Amino acid sequence: MADLFDTPDPETQGNAPRPLADRLRPKTLGEVIGQEQVLGPDAPLGIMLASGSLSSLILWGPPGVGKTTIARLLARETELHFEQISAIFTGVPELRKVFEAAKLRRKTGRGTLLFVDEIHRFNKAQQDGFLPHMEDGTILLVGATTENPSFELNAAVLSRAQVLVLNRLSPADLERLMQRAEKELNRMLPLDGAARSALLDMADGDGRALLNLIEQVAAWKIDGKLGTDALTTRLMKRAAKYDKSGDEHYNLISALHKSVRGSDPDAALYWFARMLEGGEDPRYLARRLVRMAVEDIALADPQAQTICLHAWETFERIGSPEGELALAQAVIYLALAPKSNAGYAAYKAARAAARQTGSEPPPKHILNAPTRLMKEQGYGSGYQYDHSAEDAFSGQNYFPDGMKRGIYYLPVDRGFERDLKKRVDYFAGLRAKRNKADN
Repeated sequence: MADLFDTPDPETQGNAPRPLADRLRPKTLGEVIGQEQVLGPDAPLGIMLASGSLSSLILWGPPGVGKTTIARLLARETELHFEQISAIFTGVPELRKVFEAAKLRRKTGRGTLLFVDEIHRFNKAQQDGFLPHMEDGTILLVGATTENPSFELNAAVLSRAQVLVLNRLSPADLERLMQRAEKELNRMLPLDGAARSALLDMADGDGRALLNLIEQVAAWKIDGKLGTDALTTRLMKRAAKYDKSGDEHYNLISALHKSVRGSDPDAALYWFARMLEGGEDPRYLARRLVRMAVEDIALADPQAQTICLHAWETFERIGSPEGELALAQAVIYLALAPKSNAGYAAYKAARAAARQTGSEPPPKHILNAPTRLMKEQGYGSGYQYDHSAEDAFSGQNYFPDGMKRGIYYLPVDRGFERDLKKRVDYFAGLRAKRNKADN
C-alpha cells in the first residue's frame, strides 16, 4: 500500500481540502493493500501482533509501498503513542527531546513507537543513540529505509531489530488501489482499458504516485474516455527509480552481468537499457562489459575483449547517443559468446597456491647464471632448451623442487577453449612420455 500517512492527521487540517492519499488512509492493517509476505496471519507482523510481542523493526522497501502506513497502524493496534521523525530534518537536540518525552510517557504507563523515516540518513553516532532507549523499553523503534540495511545501518541496531522487506506494488495491487480511489471519488476515471493500464504502468509500483496521478486525471473536465496517446500527452511518465550510487545501481548491474553470463541477449539488453534510462554513465557500463568478457568468456572467445574495448573506444570517439549503440552491440556479442570461467578459476587457484608456497625458489635449472659463482652453485645446470627438443617441448619441471605439480587451468569444451583443451591434453601426454623416458 502507499505511504498514505505521509500527510498530517485530518484533525490538524481543519476544513482545508484533503488530498486523495490522505482521504484513503487505511484505518486498520487489514485495509492495507499488498505486503502479504509481512502482514499475513503467518507472516512476521501477523505473528507478532497475534502473540502481543511487537519488536523493533526496520522496514526496507522502495517509496510508496506502505512503510509509514504500517508503522502508524502498528502503533494504533498496540495502543502505543506514535511519534514520527525524519532523519533528514532531525538533529541530536531534537532526538533528546523525543527520548525525554518518551521517558515521561513511559512513567504514565504508555509506551512509544518511534517511527524514523529515512533512518539510513543518520550517521553511526546518531544510530548508536537509539540503543539504550531500545534496550530499556523507552521506545519501540520502527525505521524506514529505501537502502539496503546491511550496508547503511549499524550492526548494533540491526541486532536489536527485525528487518522486514516491503515489495513494490504489483499491477493487481495498483488496480485495487485505483478501484478504491474511484469509490472515494464516486466516479470512474475517464480512461479506456488501455489508458487505464498505462496509468498503472506510470506509477511503477508506487501507490502514492498512483494516487497523485489519479487525482490529476480526476480533475480534468472532459467528455468520453481518453486513450493511451491522449493520456501520455497530458501526463509525464514517472521517472524510473534508480540511484547511481545506491542499492538499485548494484541490483541492476548484477542483473545485467548475470543475463550476459546466462547467454540471454534480450534480458541483457533490457537491463543495459534500464541503467542508461536511469542516467548511468555509459563509461561505467563499458568498463563492466570488459570485465564480463574477461571473467565469463575469457579464452572461450578471445575476441570478446577486443569487441568490448573497440565498443568503448567508439563511444569515446563519437559520444552519445550513437556511442551507446556500440556498447549495446557488445552486450549482444557477450551474451551470445561461448562462456568459460576456466581462466578465472585457474588464476584464483594459482594465487592460492602461491600464498601457500610463497617462499619456495624456482628450480635451479631454470635460473639464469650471469656470474661464475652462480654457475658454481648450479644455476642453469641441466636446463633443456625447448626449441632444441623434439616437438619443441622438453617436458621439464618448472615448479619449485619438491612441490607437487599444480593443475590449475581446466579449459572447457566450448568455443576456442575447445582447441586450447586439445593443446593442454597434447602437452600433458608429451610431458608424461618424456618423464617416463627420463625415469
